[in-house]
Amino acid sequence: MLIVSVRVPAERRLAATLYAYAFLTDLVLLYPVYALLFADTGLSVGQISSLFVLWSAAGILLEVPSGAWADAVSRRLLLCLAPLLAAAGFALWVLVPSYPAFAVGFLLWGAGGALRSGALEALVWTELDRLGAAGRYARLIGRAKTAELLGVVAAMGLAAPVLALGGYPAVGAASVAACLAAAAVATRFPEHRAPEPPGHDPAGAAQPDPDEGWWASLRGGLAEARADRSVRAALLLVPAVAAVWGGLDEYTPLLARDTGIPAAGVPLLLLLVWAGTTVGGLLAPAGERLTDRGFAALLAGAALALAVGALLRHPAGFVLVGVAFAAFQLATVLADVRLQARISGPDRATVTSVAGMATDLTIIAVYAGYGVVAGAAGNAVAFAVAVLPYLLLAGRLATRRPARPVRSNRSLPENSGVS
Repeated sequence: MLIVSVRVPAERRLAATLYAYAFLTDLVLLYPVYALLFADTGLSVGQISSLFVLWSAAGILLEVPSGAWADAVSRRLLLCLAPLLAAAGFALWVLVPSYPAFAVGFLLWGAGGALRSGALEALVWTELDRLGAAGRYARLIGRAKTAELLGVVAAMGLAAPVLALGGYPAVGAASVAACLAAAAVATRFPEHRAPEPPGHDPAGAAQPDPDEGWWASLRGGLAEARADRSVRAALLLVPAVAAVWGGLDEYTPLLARDTGIPAAGVPLLLLLVWAGTTVGGLLAPAGERLTDRGFAALLAGAALALAVGALLRHPAGFVLVGVAFAAFQLATVLADVRLQARISGPDRATVTSVAGMATDLTIIAVYAGYGVVAGAAGNAVAFAVAVLPYLLLAGRLATRRPARPVRSNRSLPENSGVS
C-alpha cells in the first residue's frame, strides 16, 4: 500500500505535466496564418517552399545529435530549451518580417523540434519504468498526442479573432507566450537518471565511459540499434508506420476540395480527420493487446479505408478517411511503445531520435512521390497509391514467426514483439 500511495501521485504529476506540455507546445496561433504572413511580406511560392526545406533539414540534421545530448546531459533541460528556441523564431518573424528572419526562425523551430523529439519519449518511459508502471506508457503517450491535436485545434480557433484584433504582431505574441508557458511547464518534469550497473551490456556492445558525455551517448545508442536485432526492427517499424500517413496529412485539404464541396465546407471535412486522429490516440491502451497479426490487420484495414475513402471522391468518403487516420494514429503510438519496450540501454533518447530522423527522411520521400503521382493522376489516386507500402508491411507482419518476449513483463504481452 505504501508503494501505491507514493506511485500514484508521481504518475499523476508526470501525466499532468506531459499533457500540459503537449498542449502548449502546439498552441501556436501562427500555425494557420504563417504562410499568409510570408506571402504578405512579399515572398514568392518558391521562397516559401525553400523555408519548408530549411525547416525539415534542421530537424533531420539535429535529431540524432540532440538525442545523444539528452542522454548525456538532461532530457528535462532539452524539453525546457525546445519551446524557447521556437519562441525566439516566432518573435523574429513578427518583429523583423523578412526572408532572412523567416529562415532563421524556421531553423530555430526545427532545432526546437529536434531537441524535444526522443527526449520526451525517453523521459516518460524511464520515469514510468522507475515507478513500475511502464505498462501505462501507451496510455500517457496516446493522450499526449490528443493534447497536441487539441492545441492545434485551439490555435486554429483563436488565430482568426486575435489576427483581427491585433494583426500578425498579436498572433506572434500569443505564440511566443504559449512557448514560454510550455518551457515553464517542462521544469515540472521529474527526471531520475540512475546509472547502469557496471558491466551491463544489453545490446552486446561495449559500454562507453560515462565521462565521455555526448559522444559516448551517441555511440552507445547507435551501437544498441545496430547490435540488437529486436531494437533495430522496432526502430524501423516507427518510420514504416508513421511516415506515409504523416505526409498525406498535409494534402487532406486538397483531397477535400476535390470532392466538389464548396471551399467553406473543407474545414468541416477536415474535422472528421482531426476527430479520427484524436480517437486513435485515446485507443492506445486497448491497442497494446494486439499481436503482430492484429497489428497487421490494423494497418491493412486503415490502408483500405483510406484508399476507398479517397477514391470515392465524395464528401461521405471522408468518414472512411477519418477512420483510417484513427487507425494510423493508433498504430504510430503502438510502434513507439514497441520501440521503447525493446530499448534496454541507457541511451534511450538517442535510439528514439534515430527513429525520428528516419521518419523525417521518409516523409520527404513521400512528399516527392506524392507530387509525381498527384500531378499525373490527381489527389485521390495519389492517396490510394501511397497506402500500398502499408499493405506490404501488413503482409510481412502477418507472416513472420512470433518474436521473443520484451524485457519487461509490465510493458507488452509476449506475442507483441517486433524482432
